[in-house]
Amino acid sequence: MAQAPLTLTVPVGDRSYEILIGAGLLSRAGERIAACTRGRKALVVADANVMEPHGRVVLSQLRAAGYAVEELVVDAGEETKSVGWLARIWDRLGSMKLGRDGVVVAVGGGVVGDLVGFAAASWLRGVDFFQVPTTLLSMVDSSVGGKTGINHSTGKNLIGAFWQPRLVLADVDTLATLPRGERVSGMAEVIKYGVIRDAAFFAWLESHVEAVRDLDPVAVTRAIHESCRVKAEVVGADERETTGLREILNFGHTVGHAIENSAGYGAIRHGEAISIGMVVEGRLAFGRQPGWTPAEQGRLEALLQRAGLPLRVPASLGLTLAQVQDAARSDKKNRAGTVRYMVPTRLGEVVNTALTDHEVAPFLSEAGIDA
Repeated sequence: MAQAPLTLTVPVGDRSYEILIGAGLLSRAGERIAACTRGRKALVVADANVMEPHGRVVLSQLRAAGYAVEELVVDAGEETKSVGWLARIWDRLGSMKLGRDGVVVAVGGGVVGDLVGFAAASWLRGVDFFQVPTTLLSMVDSSVGGKTGINHSTGKNLIGAFWQPRLVLADVDTLATLPRGERVSGMAEVIKYGVIRDAAFFAWLESHVEAVRDLDPVAVTRAIHESCRVKAEVVGADERETTGLREILNFGHTVGHAIENSAGYGAIRHGEAISIGMVVEGRLAFGRQPGWTPAEQGRLEALLQRAGLPLRVPASLGLTLAQVQDAARSDKKNRAGTVRYMVPTRLGEVVNTALTDHEVAPFLSEAGIDA
């Protein structure tokens, strides 16, 4: 008998929703989605790599639950988070005459989830959407919290909306189809949660990081659950970043997003860029936060390396300080013209810190970004 999934609630008032984590969830996707909706018309969106192994299961389950359902296959890759693909989803929703009781289902990684979520947020000023994440990265990060959007030439995720899903179905069986590089990439966000809010979880990862990366069923399920627990707590307390608490989720992201943008989307995986970003933003604490010592930084860097993540920018990307610092100026956390970084104060806590280009430059150079 299959085990019941682990369940978490994201507490956002009358828009609260559940995250289900476990094996075999796709085989009951139709009935679980039907339990949350009124209408029976749906669009399922997945990229070309995901539609055949996983999207087809969701389609068949929705049809079995009585839905009139259509599918849309999008290109794989970060470039798909664009106005062009957003318009194609709108066009399909229009041709389907999908009304306010219709639903949109995102099956795949963070690119699809972000794009589809924004389409759902903007169609008819908001229709229900469901997240069916199939990558480790999307299970622990992008599928939870309601941030949706697309990229702009000046920065990542600059165009979007807060729009919470009705349900998140994280079927750990789907992770077996991931290439190793994608599994490793997802580990960056898992490790992040330990640094920003849960030192005990970080310590557990130090004993289990290889088991999580290699998809041991018990270890990876726990890692996803603990990561989502932290994110649900933060989102529930500061859904729209009005108090500043939610910004802690961006540890490593000021530098990481700047690297992604400078390199060109797709040149480096998101988790790889965030790993380098955490190394840099961790080192920025030296001399500023006495509770974050070289010993804590060493633990972080050792854990990232054991997960298979990089600590430095590959020389092949040829990034310059000017490129990366210019990209960092477009970060969404910036205020009053200052670039802000999430800097650790101790293991389990980070703080938003304004720093000048001059202060940050030596640490970017240490990470392989040339002057």
